[in-house]
Amino acid sequence: MKTNTTEGKILEEYRQYLKLEKALSANTIEAYLNDLSKLVRFLKDNEIPLLEAQLEHLESFSASLHDIGIHPRSQARILSGIRSFYHFLVMENHLQADPSELLESPNIGFHLPEVLSLEEIDSLISSIDRSTPEGQRNRAILETLYSCGLRVSELCNLKLSELYLEEGFIKVEGKGSKQRLVPISPRAIKELEHYFIDRNRQNIKPGYDDYVFISRFGKNISRIMVFHIIKELAERIGLQKTISPHTFRHSFATHLLEGGANLRAIQAMLGHESIGTTEIYTHIDRNMLRSEIIEHHPRNKRR
Repeated sequence: MKTNTTEGKILEEYRQYLKLEKALSANTIEAYLNDLSKLVRFLKDNEIPLLEAQLEHLESFSASLHDIGIHPRSQARILSGIRSFYHFLVMENHLQADPSELLESPNIGFHLPEVLSLEEIDSLISSIDRSTPEGQRNRAILETLYSCGLRVSELCNLKLSELYLEEGFIKVEGKGSKQRLVPISPRAIKELEHYFIDRNRQNIKPGYDDYVFISRFGKNISRIMVFHIIKELAERIGLQKTISPHTFRHSFATHLLEGGANLRAIQAMLGHESIGTTEIYTHIDRNMLRSEIIEHHPRNKRR
């Protein structure tokens, strides 16, 4: 992984600090630096200089670790290493304040993520100002997250060529480049169709024409931007729960389960790939999956 000259020097200084002052073994040092490289790569992908990262960026990185399925113990180890790195940066006067000071680690014990009620989800979506250039796009983003139970990375990389709206499906590329078909609710389809009117007026950069959700810069929207959108909306309606894009995915599964959907269907829709359930997925008929989601998801029920 390439870094700029300044970052490269800082990382080398940190290596020497771990070796000489912390007296860590070579293997432990490499483990620290390998974990740190995940953050460096994340910040680079989002065009955030290493020394300009704020707490919100670190929280978004933490959320991305959860989203890609890294075990809570591994998440806690990675975040501990990041705190050590920022402590070093402050100690060596590279930074005046430590952005990781309030960065929370995941609960390693059994912990259920926050679940939003249907009313809370509706309040979040209704609070979006449609008169802004990004308003309808953000409505479509939240509705798609909730109605399809997507990982934020799957949402950001969703392509127009992967939408089969007339059939009521979208094709999603999940972890390990594994693809799956996910039912999409009529309400999400409606929000997308409204958004496409605005999207057609955007100046989209070459190579990004096929992405569904486009930022104001003409590229596909980033994870960190989705995280910010959700955080701002939660503050706007005074929501006391700590939520992220993953909260919508967990709420999707919880609401389906509470509504009586088949657990195996929910697991398949989420794209889980645990060894114990892989065989189950291969025997579930796709039409049955769609009927489970359509019958039990709140967005598909008539009021």
